[in-house]
This record gives sequence, structure tokens and C-alpha cells, in this order.
Amino acid sequence: MLFWRRRVEPVDRLIVGIGNPGPEYAKTRHNVGFRVLDALAKRLKVSKQEARFRGIYAVAQVEDLRVGLLKPLTYVNLSGQSVGEAVKQLNLQPEQILVVLDDAQLPLGKLRMRPKGSSGGHKGLQSIIDALQTEEIPRLRVGIGSPPEGVDMVTFVLSPFEDDEEPIIGEAVERAADAAIVWATEGINAAMQKFNK
Repeated sequence: MLFWRRRVEPVDRLIVGIGNPGPEYAKTRHNVGFRVLDALAKRLKVSKQEARFRGIYAVAQVEDLRVGLLKPLTYVNLSGQSVGEAVKQLNLQPEQILVVLDDAQLPLGKLRMRPKGSSGGHKGLQSIIDALQTEEIPRLRVGIGSPPEGVDMVTFVLSPFEDDEEPIIGEAVERAADAAIVWATEGINAAMQKFNK
């Protein structure tokens, strides 16, 4: 018996949000990337999501562009498995991808977009760099603040935001969604100019 896999429709851009699957991780600092993707899906009125590329995948129309939205379900540290599969099947170049991730070296709520660079110690981004064999991958970092004294990094990134931090990160998530749309439609330089403040 033959099974035909449904053809993947081409996209112009791919936005990847890094996070961990499961309700126990939903509100953690490490899942800011997922929150940005959820905000984008809502704003762009995405009606259909599917299990694809070892993640949750959807396609949105942004002006005249088809933009893929991908939340890898591989857990953060193995994000490259999902992104590598997507990039191969969608036949994309690294500059057509934007990775949205948390950054504990940035102040809470601060955004920083870059066209390339090292992982900065983020294992999810490093996994993607390893899978695509290049550091020339655009990324949007969302500041989650740094751990208080006596709290190790793993505990910190897997903890939820404090009540007084939630409004700040909520606003940052919306700005990050704005930044991702500008990146898709106007390019990385325009997005960096508007949002790297």
C-alpha cells in the first residue's frame, strides 16, 4: 500500500518560535518564543494549524507574502531537528528564517534583532545553527531578565514570570510580533532600526 504525503506549499519566509511543549512550560521564561508565535497567529488570523516538521505549523498571509509559523515540539535544546526538516522541505535559505527566542542577558522586555551571530549560549539557537550549519540566521531575542543571586540558569528559564513582570513581557511579546512582521515585509535592517532600542 502506498501512502502519499501531502505536498508542502512553498512560503516566502519562516518564523520560528523556540519553546518547550506542554502546559507545564507554557508560562515559563523559556517559552517567550512560543508566545510571540501565538500572538502572530492571532493577529494574522491563522485558522488552521497542523502537526508538521516535528512541530506545530501554520501559514499566514502577510501583505503579498506567505509566511510559515513554526513552533518546534522537540523541546528547546533539539529545536534544530524541527527547523532543519522545515528548511529542507520548504527549500529555504537561512536569511528567509527568523528565530524568536528568550534571552537572559537582555533586560526584561528589551528586544534585539540581529542578522547573524553565535548562539550566545542559548541551546535551542545552537541546535538550529548546528542543523543549518551556519550562524547567518536572523534572530529576534526577547529579554527575560537575569536570574537573581543564588538561582541557577536552568531553574530561572524554566520558571514563570513574576506577577509584576507579566505586563512588561506581555507588551514585549506584542512588540516582538510587530518586529517579526516588519522583518518579513520590510527586511531586517528596517526591523533593527525600529525595534533595537
